[in-house]
Amino acid sequence: MSIKNDLFLRALKGETVDRPPVWMMRQAGRYLPEFIAIREKYDFFTRCRTPELASEITVQPIRRYGMDAAILFSDILVIPQAMNIEVEMKPNFGPYLPNPVRSQKDVGNVIVPDVTVELDYVYQAIRATKALLNDEIPLIGFAGSPWTILCYCVQGQGSKNFDKAKEFCFTNPIAAHQLLQKITDTTIAYLKEKVKAGVNAVQIFDSWGGMLSPTDYQEFSWQYINQIIEALKDDAPVIAFGKGCWFALGDMAKSNASALGVDWTCSARNARYLTGGNITLQGNFDPSRLLSPPAEIKKMVHQMINDFGKDKYIVNLGHGILPNIPLDHAKAFIDAVKEYK
Repeated sequence: MSIKNDLFLRALKGETVDRPPVWMMRQAGRYLPEFIAIREKYDFFTRCRTPELASEITVQPIRRYGMDAAILFSDILVIPQAMNIEVEMKPNFGPYLPNPVRSQKDVGNVIVPDVTVELDYVYQAIRATKALLNDEIPLIGFAGSPWTILCYCVQGQGSKNFDKAKEFCFTNPIAAHQLLQKITDTTIAYLKEKVKAGVNAVQIFDSWGGMLSPTDYQEFSWQYINQIIEALKDDAPVIAFGKGCWFALGDMAKSNASALGVDWTCSARNARYLTGGNITLQGNFDPSRLLSPPAEIKKMVHQMINDFGKDKYIVNLGHGILPNIPLDHAKAFIDAVKEYK
């Protein structure tokens, strides 16, 4: 079956379009009243593991706003869970890993699982979502970068600087690289199964890449992301998004990624310059700017499209949408792109 609105997939191929496609990171979630209603009944991982709930949450923003792509409701931490690492999601706290990985012995206890068994609920959710979407728009699957997953596994929770994760990498690099490779191998198998189940593209979120220096980024993050891109490139388009990683855009642009995400600290002009102007870029609206008045949002979105250019460009935020964004402000963002001439 061909996708009826394939604007997003055409932009990933670098084709000429009348307007760029638009979607929002974290669009399936906490700013929507219909999501909050489900959240009040079911805990976080129940929502992730129940295909009917995950698929319903995935399509909620599409029904409301009509984005050009859906992104599967899930979490990057389903990967460590499958790898024999306990992960809890604590209300008003976030992820909590009671037994963080801090030694060579701990790394030895981490398994590369059979993803077809351990993560089957994700593929079921993809199939359920594809049925709901009815080939109207593409579906994006995602995973965290190996470095970002390591950050949580070692730190044991969210952090402003991931000091324990960095300490582990710099004092025990052999164990750190073993852990990163196990995460990478699991992620490759996981994303390949996602594509088999029906996702049309995948995105790798390197949320904490910007914590590393350019040299350390190459060693502890980019080389593993690139392994994933190489393994997936013939299966589906891959978008690589590194928050705070503008310094790596030049190297990322030489990879086989179909697109690169850009955060709001990097201007369109710099992003195009650093990437050589040939690769599709995605971003980079500051999520907090969705608190501006709707008329101002529309102006800023049109300016952003003009700055990036309408081709080889996917309109998105520079990171996930915030929980406190008014519904009509999110609508203004999406509508501004659809109205672009």
